[in-house]
Amino acid sequence: MSQKKSILLRIEPRIFKAIEKWAADELRSTNGQIVYLLEQALRNAGRYKGKRDDVSKQGRG
Repeated sequence: MSQKKSILLRIEPRIFKAIEKWAADELRSTNGQIVYLLEQALRNAGRYKGKRDDVSKQGRG
């Protein structure tokens, strides 16, 4: 299993609240939702070719 990189993320409270609510709606953790959104943005930009199931299942449970 690969290790995950920890980072400090500074984000506006209103953006965090929106992500937090979206995560709850999708039954994900807030962190899992942020990772999911980043993966989708990278994939849409053609900059990520990882497996689709790698991140989409994280944070569920």
